Amino acid sequence: MSPETLLDSPVGLVLAEITAAEGSAPRERGAWMLVGAEAIAGTIGGGRLEWEVMARARAMLEAGPAREELVLALGPAIGQCCGGRVHVSLQRLEAPGRSACRARLLGEAAARPAAYVFGAGHTGMALARALAPLPLSVMLVDARPDLLAEAPEGVEPQCAAIPEAVVRAAPAGSAFAIMTHDHALDFLLTHEALDRGDAAYVGLIGSATKRARFIRHRGQSCAALTCPIGAAGLGDKRPAVIALHTAAEIMGALAARFEAQAAETEGLAWIR
Repeated sequence: MSPETLLDSPVGLVLAEITAAEGSAPRERGAWMLVGAEAIAGTIGGGRLEWEVMARARAMLEAGPAREELVLALGPAIGQCCGGRVHVSLQRLEAPGRSACRARLLGEAAARPAAYVFGAGHTGMALARALAPLPLSVMLVDARPDLLAEAPEGVEPQCAAIPEAVVRAAPAGSAFAIMTHDHALDFLLTHEALDRGDAAYVGLIGSATKRARFIRHRGQSCAALTCPIGAAGLGDKRPAVIALHTAAEIMGALAARFEAQAAETEGLAWIR
């Protein structure tokens, strides 16, 4: 069940949040989940850790305190071998707490990196499905509304007669995966994405030959271009396989950008 659905339901809820993580732990500080008597949303790491927290949260819903703090060692005592320790805050949610969680969800959604899939054909649709459950804002762009009608839940369809305008309007740090029905349009969109200079990922469907042709057309090397996309599939050209490996490429590129920005920010703070 989604957090939004659970928050809108009338059932009692407990917010469980990791407030500190020491050593090896399955999730980081700030990870949270909602626990109801019969449903949950989110995860703080799974396994016996999560089972213990869920059991305590449900006991709180029955007759426990409104708030509780747990410290759990992730060792043999609870059947886990991470070796770390997590501190978990449990809080029964009343109306103000539910509103705060809704605002938090909106803030997290607004902070998600943007991923644009150009082309709603077989591979584009497969990639949209692969990206849909990930912590991204995913847009599927095409000029054919009948294909966009099949966009999966969680993916925003954008019917665009001038898709290069979508590239130009995208936020900095976006990922662009280009796989339209037209090679000339592919090249145009790839040029636009590379010319921005701030994309986290620019991927073009095709082959080494298509990459070489694009480089000749562009007249310069393209170290920032990933083509072919999904190459870790080792030649398997089925749409779902290409989509799986392309999604991994996109997440890796976005994570690398995040780490680089975090390091730069930390460095600047140290200089000041």
